[in-house]
Amino acid sequence: MTLSDDGLLDLVQRRTLAYFRDFAHPVSGMARERSAGSVSYDVAETVTTGGSGFGVMALIAGAERGFLPRAEAETRIGKIVDFLEHTEHYNGAFPHWMNGTTGETVAFSQNDTGGDIVETAFLIMGLLTARQWLGPGSLSTRIDTLWHGVNWAGFCQAPDRMMWHWRPEGEWAVGLPITGYHEALIAFVLGLASPTHPIDPAAYEIGWKRSRTFENGKSYYGIRLPLGPDYGGPLFFTHYSFLGLDPRGLRDRHADYFEQNRAHALIHHAYARENPKGFRGYGPAWGLTACDGDKGYNAFSPTNDHGVIAPTAAIASLPYTPAESLAALRHYHEVLGDRLWGDYGFYDAFNETAGWVAGSHLAIDQGPIVGMVENARSGLLWRLFMSAPEIGPALAKMGFTRGPTAS
Repeated sequence: MTLSDDGLLDLVQRRTLAYFRDFAHPVSGMARERSAGSVSYDVAETVTTGGSGFGVMALIAGAERGFLPRAEAETRIGKIVDFLEHTEHYNGAFPHWMNGTTGETVAFSQNDTGGDIVETAFLIMGLLTARQWLGPGSLSTRIDTLWHGVNWAGFCQAPDRMMWHWRPEGEWAVGLPITGYHEALIAFVLGLASPTHPIDPAAYEIGWKRSRTFENGKSYYGIRLPLGPDYGGPLFFTHYSFLGLDPRGLRDRHADYFEQNRAHALIHHAYARENPKGFRGYGPAWGLTACDGDKGYNAFSPTNDHGVIAPTAAIASLPYTPAESLAALRHYHEVLGDRLWGDYGFYDAFNETAGWVAGSHLAIDQGPIVGMVENARSGLLWRLFMSAPEIGPALAKMGFTRGPTAS
């Protein structure tokens, strides 16, 4: 029997949510980085900061959909907060990865052994969304303590230079400034929203915007792209920050951000239809993003295309491209079927040309499926996050205005 649109969306959200419910780390409640794979870290113990923020938002969406009791979602969020209160912080920020039992930092790379402000931003976005959902109470107060403890300014090497990583020894080590248009927009929103350790607006106006990959203005397949690299880059640029940050009617002098995200998704859809490299499966399957691949994890995009499609790319674009995303979702479920469908929803990625399907699920790809589908259906996470009183003034400082979307 073919499911209705709502029935299919329910099924995908519910099954994907199981990653954050059934597969959450038993001690910390945090989201494990991945479910499987041959990697350098302990798959069972390594939990992810940003993916856990996405997971908190998925739990809220699931509770509101009736996929789990509200009390259970609250308990699970409380477990995560309790764990975070007892882990090592770096200028109040959290590392990219941690051991889910001990809280010990797990190195993400040679120079990423301390705090990661972008991953922390994804986590805080999820926790602030939870605070707004929970209402006043002890758990919300504890969330505020974590939020107020993040020293966003401490991640600025100079007032106009916000850095991705910081560690006590060597501080920024090999410098990685946060610049250009990509997934890290939310770090500047929260950095300017912080009531305790805000960044200088110059970090956003100069450090973020004065980059060759900030403004674009070119057209691809007849679709004008205001911001970002050629062809827009990986599609997670339209998902991660925008799980909470509502792009509808969000504008500045550079772009309408809903139209930016819609253009980015439509360019990927058109690219897959053209399929210039002749990969199998493109057309019905579309959307390139960061995911596992048959030759390892990579940030795939039209300018870095190796035939690997991740279901999260098109599905999490549902708010921007409802018809195209739903068509891809039906293809994955009804045509690729059991080859692509596991205990926690769709496997992370596949390459039909190589005859390969991932045996893994990744938290940062699972979370946007649940959260962005919910935003397309009800706008729930957008409403909650944007209701936080700190966010509006921060957006005003950044030159944003809000009004009806152009679509």
